[in-house]
Order: sequence, then C-alpha cells, then structure tokens
Amino acid sequence: MNEISRKIEVNEAYLREQFSDCSDVVIRSFQLKDETKLLLVYIDGMTRLQSIEDNVLKPLIFSGLPQGMDRIQSLAGMFSQEWIPLTDVKTDCTLENLVQHILQGSLAILVDDAATALIAQVQGYETRGIQEPKKEATLRGSKEGFVENIRTNTTLIRRRIVHSRLKMESFTVGTYTQTEVVVTYLKELADEKVLAEIRDKLSSIKLEGVLDSAYLEECLENNSFSIFSQIQNTERPDIVAASLLEGKITLLTNGTPFALILPVTLWSGLQSADDYFERFIFVFLTRIIRYILTFVSFTLPAIYVALSTFHPEMVPSSLMIGIATARENSPFPTVIEVFLMMFIFDGLQEAGVHLPNQLGPVVSIIGALVIGQAAVEAGIISTPIIIVISLTGVAAYTIPRYSATLPFRFIRYLLLFITGWLGFVGFAFGIIFLLIHLVTLESFGTPFLSPLAPFDAKRFKDVIVRYPYRFKNAQNKKGRQT
Repeated sequence: MNEISRKIEVNEAYLREQFSDCSDVVIRSFQLKDETKLLLVYIDGMTRLQSIEDNVLKPLIFSGLPQGMDRIQSLAGMFSQEWIPLTDVKTDCTLENLVQHILQGSLAILVDDAATALIAQVQGYETRGIQEPKKEATLRGSKEGFVENIRTNTTLIRRRIVHSRLKMESFTVGTYTQTEVVVTYLKELADEKVLAEIRDKLSSIKLEGVLDSAYLEECLENNSFSIFSQIQNTERPDIVAASLLEGKITLLTNGTPFALILPVTLWSGLQSADDYFERFIFVFLTRIIRYILTFVSFTLPAIYVALSTFHPEMVPSSLMIGIATARENSPFPTVIEVFLMMFIFDGLQEAGVHLPNQLGPVVSIIGALVIGQAAVEAGIISTPIIIVISLTGVAAYTIPRYSATLPFRFIRYLLLFITGWLGFVGFAFGIIFLLIHLVTLESFGTPFLSPLAPFDAKRFKDVIVRYPYRFKNAQNKKGRQT
C-alpha cells in the first residue's frame, strides 16, 4: 500500500487522480496564519457541511492551533494526538485506506510535513425515517420497521435487547460497493459452529457488488438449488430480537431494510408475528387453520384433476353429475382448464404486486371477476374450476410471508402436471419426493423439518401450540441448568 507522503502536494496529486471526473468530490486546500498548508477532502452530499465549518475550518483558520494542557506546536502534533472537536476521529497512514474512508462519507484532513491523515466521521446523507413495515403488518405489536441505514437498524435492536452479550461483528462485502454487513448474535446463546461458518462464508464471498441482502442469501445457503430458502428475511426489529433470544443469528446489510435470520425451519415461514401477541388458545386454532390451508394451497388443483379425471368413483354420484354437467360444453381437458386459470390468477397477482398501490388491488379484483365470469359464459372454463382456483388463492393468502408462498406456488404446478399424467399415483409420488427433499434439507446444521423430523418434544411446543410465556421461560431455564 502507498504510504501518505509528508509532502502535501504528492498526496493531493494522488487524490485528484483517484477522484478525477468526480464532480461531487470536494478537494480544498488552505493556508493557516503560520503558512502551514492544509488539505480537506470530502464528498458533497454525504457529509455534514455545517459540522465541517464549525469544528474544522473556523477553529483552524481563525483561532489557530488548539491548545490544551500541553501546547501543540504544529498540525503534525495535533494529528498525533488526534485532537479535533469531533466525537469520532482517527488517523490513517495509507492512501488506499484514505480513499475508502472518503467514499464512505468521512472527512479527510491532510497537513504538510505530516505522514498521517486525520479521518473525521461526519456522515450526513439523507435517510428514510422509521415507518411501519408494509410486508409484515400486524394487528398488535410494534409499528417500527427497519430502514436502509444500518446504524438505525442496529439501534432498533439495541433498544430491545439491553445487554452486553449482544454482539455485532462488521464485515465488508463487494469489490465496488464495499457494503457493510453486521452479524448480530447473543453470546453463549448462538451456536459457535454456525458463527464460524458464517464468518468464513462472508470472508470468502467474491462479488463485484452487494446491493441487497438477497445477494448474500444465495451465497450463504447450504443448498442454493432448493426451492425452499434456508434463510428467513424480515423487516421487523421485534422478530429479529425474538430470534436472537432463541439463539439464532441475524445479518444486517447496509442499504436494505431486510434482515436475514438463520438457521430456520419450514415452520418459520408459516408463523406470524401476531402469533406471539395474541392469547395462546386462539393462536392454536389459527395455526391449525393456517397449516391446513397451506396444504390446500398447493394440492387442491391436483386433487380436483385426479378425482374428476382418473378417479370419479371416489366422488359422490350427485356431485360428480353436477361437475360433469358444468363441463359439458368445455373444449379443453380438465388439466388444461386448471392450468389456464392458475396461470391467469398468478398473472393477475403479479400485476397487482407491481402496479401502484392505488391500482394494484383494483386490477387484481376486477380482473379476476371479469375474466372469470366472461370465461364461464363463453364456455371456455367450467364453473367448478373457478371455485377450485379461488379457494386455492384464498388458501395461499393465509401464509403470512410472501417469500414463503413462492415454493408452494412452484409445487402447485409440478403436482398438477404429474397428477394430470398419472392420477393419484403421480400425486403420491410428488408428495413423497417433496417429503424426501424436506427431510434431507438443512439450514446451517438444523434439519429443515425439525422439530418434527427428527422429533424433539421440547422444541415442538412452538410449532403448533404456542405455550404460555411463563411455561416456556421455565422450560428454557430448566434446559440451561441441565
């Protein structure tokens, strides 16, 4: 690395070369009363200009060198003592590090005849304020959500876990973006093996840029080709705090409001934050309904095709006659009808997601009503298909996390095709292969179906039944003592 020269002209030439064609980089030179040359370098828009003027420029230009208990004879002496009226100040001796500090929004101060530079933390760029999470809204609970500023996010966690065992390790990822990633965990609760694995993977990531936590998600997963994500993402600080108390590890990425939680299981994506804010008796009923409807969301179309096409004897005669009558004028086989309606329904859903907030729900609802009604009246689609796809869509909406619905949407199409080919035999093969994949899948050493497979009675209490907090805490204390 290039060391900072004692000649300020050499340092200025290097910095001007590095920041050539950068109109937002300010390089200003000054001369004090004693004719000492001074160089200030910062990025306009990323620093607090008022702080620079009040704490650096005015004191040095008008008042001269600061004097304390020991008289400071030169700016070099001031630099060696890191004296400047700002809270976070440090020195650096290499030009490469100096450039990185400037790009991160710091103020660099260089002086003639000094081989070090003073780095002042005066970042002051605009950030979004704390708002209610839109993707994970709750009826009862905190209305605070993460923002793009990583320091704001770490503060939101510190406010909830006030303990010195809460650790936050910083990493830099991305060749060009130099994105800060903070690994957060509770010491003595988090698994040290998982921590070591995360540190190694973060240190070995070779990406040109990291603009979102999703970039890290694929690099950290044990099985990137699985349709199930082995890392949970959330924008709620209370969910992160609860996960840390359970011994999990979270990753905060600068520039994104979504934190990553690991390790996770299949049940993590099916649990809502409201499950922990309502009475446990009601939560038990809600979870039972949610799990049943989750199964319905990816199996109902395939089951309908199998019953109506391959196994009509399993359906009551009166119901089967009604279905056959409704399909009398339909020009397509049942499996094609179901596929078309599923495709249209998913297309309307995607359109509703990407349209502006005012138009999205209108297009989704009106589009589904108009297209469905027109298709039935034209004889293209039969009425039972509309009912099946509508129930499937409603069942999918009971899954609290959008990212958790994506694997089940993919499985829905796979089961439909294999069932349309082999009937219930194909449906059974599809479910068996799905269970085999889930049983063999792991998230940082944690089986994806745990505590169901392998069965763990102590941890199973928070899968279907949420125990009262006093019993849960008592059990945790007992487990730690043993």
